[in-house]
Amino acid sequence: MIQSMTGFGKASLQMPTKKITVEIKSLNSKGLDLNVRMPSTFREMELGLRNKIAQKLERGKVDFSLFVEVTGEETSSKINVPIVKAYIAQMKAVIPHGDDTELMKMAVRMPDALKTEREEIDENDWAQIDGVIDEALNNIYNFRVAEGIALEKEFLVRIGNILSLMNETVAYDEERIQNVKDRLRATIAELEVEVDENRFEQELIFYLEKMDITEEKVRLENHLNYFMETLAGTEANGRKLGFIGQEMGREINTMGSKSNHAKMQKLVVQMKDELEKIKEQVLNVL
Repeated sequence: MIQSMTGFGKASLQMPTKKITVEIKSLNSKGLDLNVRMPSTFREMELGLRNKIAQKLERGKVDFSLFVEVTGEETSSKINVPIVKAYIAQMKAVIPHGDDTELMKMAVRMPDALKTEREEIDENDWAQIDGVIDEALNNIYNFRVAEGIALEKEFLVRIGNILSLMNETVAYDEERIQNVKDRLRATIAELEVEVDENRFEQELIFYLEKMDITEEKVRLENHLNYFMETLAGTEANGRKLGFIGQEMGREINTMGSKSNHAKMQKLVVQMKDELEKIKEQVLNVL
């Protein structure tokens, strides 16, 4: 079953003094383009986190965000009391009769008035956060699977349309061959020259062989079947589907160049249109 590279996953956890929220978004990409945003406190865990995301999502332009919202009394920022007192003393020297409250307001806005203490990662806390990350990864994985199911249905419709259009071209084979024979005979008649009938038939057969699209039909049908087999596979196969689509395009283009028949060429154009829709969607397949 195929997966889409487009997806979104979110999970959150309320801890005693903070709320953890994890969001993961992904779009299509040739490889894994991973962007991680998280508080500096958890930076030492980033390498392992990147490996976990890469194993789960494999490909795509992935944006990972970990948000920490303090909901309790805990805070990593503290007033730098000696610095604030020094600022107030200096301002009183300039403004002897200044209001203490106003001086305090000014002092806490001065550089280094607040100091941030670096928190150490608590193993128990990280274990809970890691569980939230796993939940978000599972959510985006399920989103991708659901999108993949929708893509597979779309592909099967398009493949069916191409197969049906290809089979319609068979109905015009006899008509277009007869048109070629009639046109050649009419041209010879206009020239008013005598020709060796046997030689004419030999040349005609040689010419018609160049217009024969039987091999292209067989190869195109094989590619269509291979595409459907690959869809049903269990591995990530977006690149393979893209390669098969290219081969399908070659056979359809050759059929168009050989057709030499207006109605058949119209069918070929319709096949190309269906194939382009397939190629556009294949870019989203993992």
